[in-house]
Amino acid sequence: MSDFENILMEIDGGVATITFNRPNVLNALSAATLKELSRALDEVAANADVRVVMITGAGDKAFIAGADIKELAVLGPIDGQRVARHGQAVMDKLEGMGKPVIAVINGYALGGGCELALACHLRLASDAAKFGLPEINLGVLPGHGGTQRLARLVGKGRALDLICTGRHIGAAEAKEMGLVNDVVPHDELMDRARELAETLASKAPVAMRYCLEAVNQGLEATLNEGLVIESNLFGLACATEDQKEGMKAFLDKRKPEWKGR
Repeated sequence: MSDFENILMEIDGGVATITFNRPNVLNALSAATLKELSRALDEVAANADVRVVMITGAGDKAFIAGADIKELAVLGPIDGQRVARHGQAVMDKLEGMGKPVIAVINGYALGGGCELALACHLRLASDAAKFGLPEINLGVLPGHGGTQRLARLVGKGRALDLICTGRHIGAAEAKEMGLVNDVVPHDELMDRARELAETLASKAPVAMRYCLEAVNQGLEATLNEGLVIESNLFGLACATEDQKEGMKAFLDKRKPEWKGR
């Protein structure tokens, strides 16, 4: 694995844990940190032993409390667009890597941190977590996919409320609007996240990739187009060794032994 300065990465039992490790600045998402995340995602995507990824922040205060404002303050229009497109590309890589990614939100998830959580497939939050897209208060708008993913996740009206007011919300409201999947006591967060990760890691990896692909692509398509995507992927799944093993294991009343092919 690569050496990183701003993140930590650990692989254990099919689960890769990526931790943003800048607690002194509330794990702010600097350009260097974003580049390291991109490299880490490439590594876990290429590692066949990794079935699930968890992403969290170091310390008890923050998941990621936004971007590095000192870097953003000097941007002109051309550089601003370039920075936004790079951030969007990293979030797209995370969302489309073919392995489930769990955002383990242990504190502030603001700005770029909230956008990163939105790009994850599942979001598990501490009851102390806070969410927001406060870019409007800096004279800009979310630039790493927040305007698009939030609206798709919680609906246009609720998305515009958060984006246009810049207000912060607690974990309970985030769950109520569908921004997070579940909220757990802060001191139980990592244990519960690990349980969820191990459950996902126990599933057929090729079928898991197809599930993610069907939902991600289907959201950008009409219903009929999405159904074609689903049926095509279902057919591909039926050509895998894992499909044969899964069906046989069910009939034999035993646990399947997935090969990932």
